[in-house]
Amino acid sequence: MLGVTTRNIRCYVALGANLGDPVATVHAAIEALRELPNTHLVGASSLYRTAPVGLKHQPDFINAVVTIDAVSPAPTDPMAGANALMHSLFRIEEKFGRRREPSGARNLARTLDLDLLLYADEISDDINLTLPHPRMHERAFVLAPLAEIAPDLVIPNRGTVRELLAKCADQRIERLPN
Repeated sequence: MLGVTTRNIRCYVALGANLGDPVATVHAAIEALRELPNTHLVGASSLYRTAPVGLKHQPDFINAVVTIDAVSPAPTDPMAGANALMHSLFRIEEKFGRRREPSGARNLARTLDLDLLLYADEISDDINLTLPHPRMHERAFVLAPLAEIAPDLVIPNRGTVRELLAKCADQRIERLPN
């Protein structure tokens, strides 16, 4: 298209699952992310086994983080691309059997959870989308895989991934063999 300016937007997405075969689910979800239109999957972390946060009587989670470059027209609303990506993530979750609780209940067992962590350096506190993800800076299950692929990444208003991960040393996390 002539006259349309596009830009690459570096994004990070966290994946987690603890129902069914979570290792297979996370691998399959990474492949589904690879197929998203107007994106390029740049890289993926190893898989990590982590203890559930919140409700304790559920299986361990399998977690990972991927780097995606989203290619989109430069919109007048910078969050339009982030919202579109988030809705694409919801559609992938649904394909894997995820049903979101109307009550907004958190920390429940799930077939697949995809969280948009960062969309470039955008900051949003919108009712539909908070960026950076509001609790990512205090969760080893996000920070350890993120540190593997982007250790010096700065989370706006929080610090580097490496620094933040050091503050989560008390959280149980195990990198799975490839």
